Amino acid sequence: MARLAQTAGLTDVQREILSTVRDFVDKEIIPVATGLEHRDEYPQQIVDGLKELGLFGLMIPEEYGGLGESLLTYALCVEEIARGWMSVSGIINTHFIVAYMLKQHGTREQKDHFLPRMAAGDIRGAFSMSEPALGSDVSAISSKAVKDGDAYVLNGQKMWLTNGGTSSLVAVLVRSDEGHPEGTAPHKSMTTFLVEKEPGFGEVRPGLTIPGKIDKMGYKGVDTTELIMDGLRVPADRVLGGVTGRGFYQMMDGVEVGRVNVAARGCGVAQRAFELGVRYAQQRHTFGKQIAQHQAIQFKLAEMATKVEAAHAMMVNAARKKDSGERNDLEAGMAKYLASEYCKEVVEDAFRIHGGYGFSKEYEIERLYREAPMLLIGEGTAEIQKMIIGRRLLEEYRFQG
Repeated sequence: MARLAQTAGLTDVQREILSTVRDFVDKEIIPVATGLEHRDEYPQQIVDGLKELGLFGLMIPEEYGGLGESLLTYALCVEEIARGWMSVSGIINTHFIVAYMLKQHGTREQKDHFLPRMAAGDIRGAFSMSEPALGSDVSAISSKAVKDGDAYVLNGQKMWLTNGGTSSLVAVLVRSDEGHPEGTAPHKSMTTFLVEKEPGFGEVRPGLTIPGKIDKMGYKGVDTTELIMDGLRVPADRVLGGVTGRGFYQMMDGVEVGRVNVAARGCGVAQRAFELGVRYAQQRHTFGKQIAQHQAIQFKLAEMATKVEAAHAMMVNAARKKDSGERNDLEAGMAKYLASEYCKEVVEDAFRIHGGYGFSKEYEIERLYREAPMLLIGEGTAEIQKMIIGRRLLEEYRFQG
């Protein structure tokens, strides 16, 4: 049989891109990922390789120097990269969310200014919604922008920025009451600002501080940070789309892309866990035969492979729906929910197949076991996805009594 998680209906160009990415993952990421992860080291050489391949411009239109590929192509590339090391997929994910938001909602000047350099990988993107006290409740954002002449002054603290240190452009969602009277619905008084900064930590521009990396259980290598704004002045022409009050909708559009990405990451990590589990099951012997010959292990492998296939199919469906121009929040929510849950289960089964060796840092499955939980909460928890799915189902199946 063919390798798991094949995708029907791809063009020759898509197949060539995926083959190139897979070769890069096998040669340049998998051999070094565990060592870099244990040292919590930023994978600069890998990132430089992705830049050479043109992957930072994968979904950016050709008129801006990108490859102009679809969300499906991007998701399948993310799946391959996450199979090698999930942290690397995180580096390009937030970059693409910002590029997508610019492409969909930016002014002509904003697109001309940012997208060519983003396509080349010279500008790296990050986006920022969450804050220390709000979790998934985006409407509770307290960071604020106040108009001051031809600029806005931003104050507040943001949390959980992937690429917070290494990025040079951050899309920041804050409350902006200017033009929105008291009593306006919270989601109608939010604005996305395009904040340029120097890469690094500490005060990266006047009024903007990026503290050091947050120490995490997994998802290491990639920098996850806070962002502190204290009198940060941002020109009015850096309001995404040029109009205040549209930030919530812009961010949610980007998050739909992000949820497809997280689903793709779950698929990639699950694929790698299956590969490790099925290989180890044929190397380890007990009671005079490979453990793969024991029925209990075969049952596990069957369940793992089925989950990998199911998650991949849902992820592909969500990406294709978005590419068609249709609303895909239901499909993206389902794909993100299923892929992240199945990823956790497949990784745990591979961990169990490894027995005591799975607990050793010498084995790759130990890293995957610490990485998988991040997918359960990234881009919205399972509970948030269920709320989205439930509400959309009630819209589609509204009872007419």
